[in-house]
Amino acid sequence: MKNISKTYKKYALNMPTNRNALIRYKTIDACLQNRQRKWTLEDLIERVSDALYEYEGIDKGISLRTIQADIQVMRSDKLGYEAPIVVVDKKYYTYADPNFSITKSPITQTDLIQMNEALSLLKQFRGFSHFDQLSEVVNKLEEHVYSAQEKRSSIIDFEKNENLKGLSYLDYLYHAILAKKALIITYKSFKARQEGVFVFHGWWLKEFKNRWFLVGKRKEEESILHLALDRIQEVHVSEDIPYLPNDVFVQEEFYKNTIGVTVNNLRPQQIVLKFTPLHAPYVITKPLHHSQKVIEENERGLTIELALQINFELEKEILGFGDGVEVLAPLKLRKVIQGRLSRALKYYQS
Repeated sequence: MKNISKTYKKYALNMPTNRNALIRYKTIDACLQNRQRKWTLEDLIERVSDALYEYEGIDKGISLRTIQADIQVMRSDKLGYEAPIVVVDKKYYTYADPNFSITKSPITQTDLIQMNEALSLLKQFRGFSHFDQLSEVVNKLEEHVYSAQEKRSSIIDFEKNENLKGLSYLDYLYHAILAKKALIITYKSFKARQEGVFVFHGWWLKEFKNRWFLVGKRKEEESILHLALDRIQEVHVSEDIPYLPNDVFVQEEFYKNTIGVTVNNLRPQQIVLKFTPLHAPYVITKPLHHSQKVIEENERGLTIELALQINFELEKEILGFGDGVEVLAPLKLRKVIQGRLSRALKYYQS
């Protein structure tokens, strides 16, 4: 715990500084790309100060020395930018290359060496069960390194959502959980009219369908909550509020009888689904759940059995097969799916 606290404190101290520097670099970059006006150091100071106030609430301004140091960093290969910043008429700053931007900077040779070293380290875990969870990450990294070295387009296209909100909180929340720190969260659910502020004790992070959730409790006597990262408006670590540890729940056991993140206290039920011959191969090669068992498979289709809690995610999974599946049991779930399909059909009957 002592080592984790040290790691967290180092992270907490460095993160705002690094973020502020990144805001400064990106602001200077945006200014120098704008060739419709001339930029003096004073102009850059003003624009950067405005950006820091807008994004971080910092209102003390930026010094001349800081901007000059930022320009030197951008010019150097320290961060791989090597920006061609020049001074015109001994006063105005601009890019010698009008098409340059630090956001377009290619991967440097140093980057490639470090990425190859990381790949070599990760590949040593092959054969261990933990590597199964890392294999996709390794494949992505290997593909990016090879693409950069060969100067070709990628031949693997991974599913991604670059516009997903809330991903910027992921690393911060991860380190807060490691350090066992309580969080002050400003949150607005889809159903809420106004945002709320509350204390939250994060226990783990979970991804489902390309969406991330922070899992934990607000109070000891309350149920476990899943907070979608894209609904978090603001989050801060509290140094004063005691952290509520997780001494009971294990992730694998907690989600054992569910699809998705909606977990209830009900016992898992016997779900029986019948798929058409067209959909049967997909369900066999990619089971819906680890509890899936084949009851019957023939030319008329595939019937499977699942042991699951009935929740919203299960309903969506079934509805996703459209006319390719029939719910045989339980009767309650069959009626729910039937009702949803009947209401959907009305949209096409008018």
